[in-house]
Amino acid sequence: MPTISTRVPEDLEAELEAYLEAERLDRSTGVRKLLSEGLEEWRREQAIDRFTDGELSLSKAADLADLSVWEFARLVEDADEAWVSSDGLEADLEEL
Repeated sequence: MPTISTRVPEDLEAELEAYLEAERLDRSTGVRKLLSEGLEEWRREQAIDRFTDGELSLSKAADLADLSVWEFARLVEDADEAWVSSDGLEADLEEL
């Protein structure tokens, strides 16, 4: 497993120490967990942004977010993002 080292401000280190104590984790495990959770959240945000911009299909965005299509659909709904462009909605309404 590769090693990553970084310098952090004192206030961030204090917050990390509080987290480690509350979660009863050693430093390496806690930092790995926080990094993993942060990257997971970032992937999901990227997937939502790229999906709502029309860059990715629903299934491709779900893959990027590492979620099922249904889980990703719920995530987009919870994020209160528009599913369809106004142009697409107007065209659908005209067909009715």
